Amino acid sequence: MGLLRTVLVLAPAALSAVEAFSPSTPTFASSRFSTSLDAEAQIQFVRGLEEKVIPDIKLTRARDGSSGTATFNFVNPNVFDASTASQGEITGLFLIDEEGEMSTTDVNASFTNGKPQSIECLYVMNSPEKWDRFMRFMERYGEANGLGFTKAG
Repeated sequence: MGLLRTVLVLAPAALSAVEAFSPSTPTFASSRFSTSLDAEAQIQFVRGLEEKVIPDIKLTRARDGSSGTATFNFVNPNVFDASTASQGEITGLFLIDEEGEMSTTDVNASFTNGKPQSIECLYVMNSPEKWDRFMRFMERYGEANGLGFTKAG
């Protein structure tokens, strides 16, 4: 089972096409995997305030694997809720897990009729090591939130 898990993790990291993470029905019951990756991964816009809305995430990667991007799209994120306004201002996108934190300040909000509707964030990975680190975070975040990986086809 450990070998299968490794193949499933490494195969997406080797792809050069546009890829995406999105909510899906898991192929395997998560209880079948007992690894050290069970720590909860979180996304935050305001430090200490976990974002509950699951984003669409689109990935691109250079053919030579030297760089890549992840574009996050959150529709009606809870950071816009009036009840969270007292928690603070949006200061960036923070991806937090057991290995630490990754972040970007490339965060843009969309408004309709003066009301916030969505947030789009761009996280740039400028080395194969940063790509691998991001993919480990996404595996943890996916497991914690019932997400699946879908290759663009």
